[in-house]
Amino acid sequence: MNCEVCQLKELEVEHFEIREVLCCILHTIVFHRALGLVRPKDIDLELFNITYVQCGDVELEKKIEEKIDQFISWVEKHPNKKSQICLSFYETKNKQPSWFNKTERLFWEHWYVNLHVTQHTKAHSGKSHHSKPMVDLGETVSEDMGVRREALEASLHEVLFQIIKFVNEKKDHVPPINEDIICFPCEITIPSSSDSPFGMDVLKRMLQTGHPTMLS
Repeated sequence: MNCEVCQLKELEVEHFEIREVLCCILHTIVFHRALGLVRPKDIDLELFNITYVQCGDVELEKKIEEKIDQFISWVEKHPNKKSQICLSFYETKNKQPSWFNKTERLFWEHWYVNLHVTQHTKAHSGKSHHSKPMVDLGETVSEDMGVRREALEASLHEVLFQIIKFVNEKKDHVPPINEDIICFPCEITIPSSSDSPFGMDVLKRMLQTGHPTMLS
């Protein structure tokens, strides 16, 4: 089976921006790979002037939220690191008859969400006799944060357009539609606590092979 891979543009985010950024990206991907009848739900981001669409599938929303929670926990243990989240679509097929009657996952698409979570210096909040310089410093930091936020918003727009472009151009590998489900089966893989940069590279290569046993 042909397995397509999409590497999304890397985004530099701060810890408090992770959830909104990932929700926007992951739900946008899933929505554009949705099947049959969906109940579109517009979601306005609080941190950015961006609206994205969810499928209206409660179980899918729960699954995405759980994975984002796990990723945030990983980030807290591995600060200031670059990382990948992989959203993979697959179809299931029964293996040859056996005592265990197992099914296998045949992956046909991998999306790599690339994030660099940073910790930017914030203005000192303590008291000082030199009040005016501290006010000036606070204003400078606030302006820098505004510029950085605008840049991230623009980059997030680029990622969304990258997703739309990919789904419009890559269609031949998509399996036949099953009318009984809203969305193609998918899974989300995050870095494990033992992942090193080398380990992530190995995981990436394993995922790109499309072998069903490579994901947990």
